Amino acid sequence: MARLQDRVAIVTGGASGLGAATVRRFVAEGARVTIADIDAGRGAELARELGSAAHFVRCDHTERAQCRAAVEATLARFGALDILHNNAGGPFAGPVESADDATLARVIGVNLVGAFRMTQEALPALRAAGAQRAGGAVILFTSSLQGIKARPNYTVYTASKHGIVGLVKGLALELAPANIRVNAICPTVTETPMLPRFLPGMAGDMEEARRRFRASIPLGRMPEPVDTGNAAVFLASDEARMITGIALPLDGGQMAG
Repeated sequence: MARLQDRVAIVTGGASGLGAATVRRFVAEGARVTIADIDAGRGAELARELGSAAHFVRCDHTERAQCRAAVEATLARFGALDILHNNAGGPFAGPVESADDATLARVIGVNLVGAFRMTQEALPALRAAGAQRAGGAVILFTSSLQGIKARPNYTVYTASKHGIVGLVKGLALELAPANIRVNAICPTVTETPMLPRFLPGMAGDMEEARRRFRASIPLGRMPEPVDTGNAAVFLASDEARMITGIALPLDGGQMAG
């Protein structure tokens, strides 16, 4: 049997990149998925590609009403919610002095507060799923390797992603009695369309940037979006039924050094 058979999931930021890869893997493993994203064009196109197992809802997760609407649409379409993957987020690179109040509010809002709001809105349905399924309900977050380490000129982004890891640990303890598992995936720099936005000043020489990053990874290769999708499938499945409260590095060995 497929590892996520009969499960229902919401994936925020699910229209492209890591989110789209995760949506495809979830569907391949038997799940039905709501793609929640601000990009209506890509989201609707992905839903059409995947057929009846996928449904697109335009959702800006920084807006509580839109989070609630995404949950309600999922329940109306699929009848349940077993997995919430808070994947939506955005980059910021630059000296800490370059982050004005608007930038700070945007980065923290998109990367941390939005995920918090979506989780709050999904909790009643997830509590119901946790009471019904022996393996429990699942909340996943896409953090970053910068959620468990740091590097210069990414301080605002790093703070937002460290916040996700703190959120995971607190929720894991708070929601364990409700049979809801909570974990984070922490990928290193990954080959996605967003990659140039993580590399200020290097967009004109991306091959050199890739070479440098590959050289910093012990396995000698950069992760692809499907690697995050594979990790999400495992953590969402009953194979991981005793795993909660972790921040899983997806880094080819960088944290081992």
